[in-house]
Amino acid sequence: MSFLPARKGRHRQRYQDHLRLVAGCIPYRLQKDVEDSNSSVTSRINVLMISTPNRDDLVFPKGGWENDETIHEAACREALEEAGVKGILDEDPLGVWEFRSKSRQNCCNMEGGCRGYMFALEVTEELDSWAEQTSYKRKWVSNKEPKLSPEEAYKFCRYDWMRDALQVFLRASEERGSRRAEKLVELPMFPAADSMAEHQMLTSAGCSEKPPTVQHLEESFTNKCIVQG
Repeated sequence: MSFLPARKGRHRQRYQDHLRLVAGCIPYRLQKDVEDSNSSVTSRINVLMISTPNRDDLVFPKGGWENDETIHEAACREALEEAGVKGILDEDPLGVWEFRSKSRQNCCNMEGGCRGYMFALEVTEELDSWAEQTSYKRKWVSNKEPKLSPEEAYKFCRYDWMRDALQVFLRASEERGSRRAEKLVELPMFPAADSMAEHQMLTSAGCSEKPPTVQHLEESFTNKCIVQG
């Protein structure tokens, strides 16, 4: 399978206040899971993380935001290059974090400083081959998997700021789940003959609004990056 090579170099790199601008995402998928004898169905959140050779820790896809793309396009591109996934990116970021690049952790000046924008990406396609698969391996982490709970994911997460982003994502996911449950309780009953009309109504109305979770965002981004398979 052919794919576009990963971008290299920093000749298009964006900077602001002497900080390198970085875009990344937390790829996830919702998996329905029957939990009890009454067939009570809930959604299991699976989060995708990536690993690098000779390391036991995990990270999320991220990289430099370049001057020929929007912040949303940059986050989608990094997910495709590093994790081989496509999907629907939330318009609003999970947050903005300032940190130092791994090669400048011990510097006392501004060199190596980064400002990272992290988004949630609902995965719709997982590729068998991708640009950087020799450098990154994928690992799906479930919020209900006893072998790797969110607490374990925090422990294996390489950077503190990514651990914070994961906490924000999981908290926002719980809030969205509660809102979905409330809406389901309020849905009207339809006769069986009207099931197709009901399906069309819900499809046209669904996933049109994703509430923002960021309080301290310096810029407003209005374009929604949707990467279709």
